[in-house]
Amino acid sequence: MASDQKTVVIYPPAGDGGRRVRAGPHFLGMAYTLLDVVEFLRLAGRDDADDNWLRQSPLVEWRGGGPDTWTAARGLHD
Repeated sequence: MASDQKTVVIYPPAGDGGRRVRAGPHFLGMAYTLLDVVEFLRLAGRDDADDNWLRQSPLVEWRGGGPDTWTAARGLHD
């Protein structure tokens, strides 16, 4: 993934707080913390990804809340 600068998308939290993580067309996993996202990206070859990078990079798209949102909004999945 290092040479292929695909957008990372972190989807809104599910009922259990997990957020789907995708890099380009690839599903990387369900993250329950910011550290999970960092680890998924590290395993995918993005060695420069860390907490700061995730919060500031224009390559990261946070849907349904930013990097500090890990609970589902009430009413969305009831």
